[in-house]
Amino acid sequence: EHLDVDRVFTDKASGKDAERPQLKALLSYAREGDMIVIHSMDRLARNVDDLRRIVLSETRRGVRMQFIKENLIFTGDESPMANLMLSVLGAVAQFERDLIRERQREGIALAKQRGAYTGRKKALLPERVEELCARVGNGERKAALAREFGISRETLYQYLRQNAGRKVRARLNG
Repeated sequence: EHLDVDRVFTDKASGKDAERPQLKALLSYAREGDMIVIHSMDRLARNVDDLRRIVLSETRRGVRMQFIKENLIFTGDESPMANLMLSVLGAVAQFERDLIRERQREGIALAKQRGAYTGRKKALLPERVEELCARVGNGERKAALAREFGISRETLYQYLRQNAGRKVRARLNG
């Protein structure tokens, strides 16, 4: 179905986190009389508490909310049945997410038992990590090094923490 929309907000982050930049932008952009159209409840929030909080907050401000997949519209004039549907369908979305996460953990555990799962590929080879740590030790700026090595600053700090632990163990061992 084609919808005539004023603006599209798309978050790159997971729907499990209510602190998403585009969600915040959407909620601050919406005005009384607007309708927010969302593909599915699980795209707005991944737990019932966040879903209810967002929907109730927006409908109290006079913003209507339409969920395409569930074929529901919330206007603020909710009947007890509409509130029940919001809670039940939100709980189902949360349950589905929990099941997916559980199956993923089980699959990873089985793959580890078979030796088929080794985790994510390391961003840098050990020699590059040593070079990175040495250059940080020489006083080079971490942000510039992260850009040069093609890693995030958080990854750089993880390598520094891992390397610091190795140095301490090496000193203790001889």
